[in-house]
Amino acid sequence: MPTDTATEENQTNAAQRRQSGEFVRGVSGFRHAIGDTDFPAEPGRYHLFVALNCPWCHRVTLARAVLGLEISISMDVAFPNRTNDDDPAGPNLWEFNPERIATLTGAALPECTVETGTGQGLRLAKEIYQCEGSAEQSVPILYDKVAQRIVSNESADIIRMLDRNASALGGTRPDMQLVPNDPKTRADVEALNEQIYVGINNGAYKAGFSSDQAVYAAAFERYFATLADLEERLSDGRPFLTGSQFTEADLRLFPTLFRHDPVYYLRMKLNGARMLDYPYLWRWLCRVYAMEGVPEAGSLIHCRQGYFGRSWNGVVPLGPCHPSTYPEAYSKPELADPR
Repeated sequence: MPTDTATEENQTNAAQRRQSGEFVRGVSGFRHAIGDTDFPAEPGRYHLFVALNCPWCHRVTLARAVLGLEISISMDVAFPNRTNDDDPAGPNLWEFNPERIATLTGAALPECTVETGTGQGLRLAKEIYQCEGSAEQSVPILYDKVAQRIVSNESADIIRMLDRNASALGGTRPDMQLVPNDPKTRADVEALNEQIYVGINNGAYKAGFSSDQAVYAAAFERYFATLADLEERLSDGRPFLTGSQFTEADLRLFPTLFRHDPVYYLRMKLNGARMLDYPYLWRWLCRVYAMEGVPEAGSLIHCRQGYFGRSWNGVVPLGPCHPSTYPEAYSKPELADPR
């Protein structure tokens, strides 16, 4: 089995693995960094292109929020479903279209925007890449509005560079440091990042989007084994994964667990348990959701529309409704069965 890292999936024999039914995540092609000679750390210079249903984008919008970068880093939001087969540009493309109607709500989604980062009013994320001669089409994209260039489209790199340059970029929360300087805590964060990426973040996609039963089963077992490990870690009463401080490990875990009960339990076939069945993880989830800026950094309406709207019949489930609707449930830590 190829060895993955905390940033990306090993690409060994990727084509053969995909052909056999395994979901294999590709590698991002733009890997520059803020702080490089061409990309100085300046407030107001950078822009994000995201989709709020995408968990890889969600980790970036979370970093922007908890570091207080909402004003200094502008952002455009794509519609959660990609283009259809009848689109003139082709299917499966991220689209900036605030007038598009969501089947879940019967209305346009207020968070969706037109494209403002390039100054060209482009409709598709693909067109942003085409300006640089690239065939990529994924989000998130970190974009330099001055140089009119893509800095990075790897979410793990983006959150790290935002953290490292938060003050120079105009961040308003100097007390927040996602990767602490303390060597022991930093090593703990790095180990957790790898465990969470392989078992939880990418593991959810291995379970949900692989067409091979054995690959699915292995991902399913690893996902819930990892949840059990994290539940045990939090059982000593610590508020966050490494202790008293919210770190990058917590930020990386949150987008997947935020989606688990209302989306992944069904859509990714991860029906072994709900987050409500893990009291310590549930209270951790509620604790993170209560942090300033976190609720606004994601949207379960976008998640439901994005995941179920691209399923075989496009019908979006309305639940769960018991013991609470979501995301309202994340304001109720008492819902988890106490131990």
